[in-house]
Amino acid sequence: MSANTHSHRLLPPAAILRQAVLLVTGALILVPFVWMVSLSIKPPGEIFRTSFSFWPAQFYGVENYTRALTQAPLPRYMGNGLIVCAMILALQIFVCAPCAYALAKLRFPGRDLLFGMVLIGLLLPHQVLSLPLFILAYQLGILNTYAALIFPYVVSPFGIFLFRQFFKTIPDDVVHAARLDGLSEIAIVWKIMVPMALPAVIAFSIFSVVGHWNDLFWPLIAVRDQSLMPPPLGIMAFKNEEAGNDYGPLMAASTLVVVPLVIAFLAAQRWFVEGLTGGAVK
Repeated sequence: MSANTHSHRLLPPAAILRQAVLLVTGALILVPFVWMVSLSIKPPGEIFRTSFSFWPAQFYGVENYTRALTQAPLPRYMGNGLIVCAMILALQIFVCAPCAYALAKLRFPGRDLLFGMVLIGLLLPHQVLSLPLFILAYQLGILNTYAALIFPYVVSPFGIFLFRQFFKTIPDDVVHAARLDGLSEIAIVWKIMVPMALPAVIAFSIFSVVGHWNDLFWPLIAVRDQSLMPPPLGIMAFKNEEAGNDYGPLMAASTLVVVPLVIAFLAAQRWFVEGLTGGAVK
C-alpha cells in the first residue's frame, strides 16, 4: 500500500511537468506562425518596430491580402500545388500499397533484402538524388512541366514502410479468407488491405501533401515557367518581383499558403495519430 500511495503522490508533479514541456514546445513552434499572421496585418512602418505587439496600431490586413492575391498569381500557385500534390499522392498510394502488401504478406526470395533497400531509401535525403534526377528529367524531355514536379516522388520509401507496418497488423486469416473467396492478390490489396488501413493512408496523405506543398528545392531546379510554380517557389518569385522589401503582402501570401494545410491537419488529426501508432504494435 505504501508503494502504491508513493507512486500516486509522484504522479501529479510528473503529469504537470509533462504538460509544461508540451506547452512550452508547442508555444515555440507556434511563435513563427503567430508572428507571420501579425506581420500580415501590419503596415510597413510597424513591421520593424523594436517593441512587438500582435495587433497593429493601424490595421493593414485588407491592403496586404489584396496585394498578395492581385499583384501575384497566388491562386495559380496554389492551384499548381493542389494539382502536383494530388497527383503525387495518388501515384504514391497506387505504387506503395502493392509493394507494402508484397513485403508484409507474401513470401518470396529476396523479400528481406528488398525491405532493407526500402530502409536505406528512408535514410537518403532527397537532395542527394537531385543531380541524377535532373539529368534523367532532361533526357526524358519533361523539364519545366508538371511531370518534372511529380515523377521523382512516385515511389515513396516512407509510404512503403508505413503501409507495410500497418498491413502486418492485419491477421493473415483475413488474407486467406479473401483468397478462398477467389480474390486475386491485387484485388486483396485494394478491396481488403487498403480500406482496413485507412488511418495509415490518411496519415501518409498528410505527410505527403505537407512535404510536397512546402517543397522548394526540387521545383527550383525543375521548373522556370511562372505558370507552373508551386506555392513556395511562387512566393519567392513574388518577393523578388512584386513585394520587394514590403513584407506585409509577403507574410499575407505565406499565411494564405499555410492555412489549407492547417485546416486539413485539424480535420484529419484523429486518423493521423491512429495511422502513425497503428503499426507500432504487432
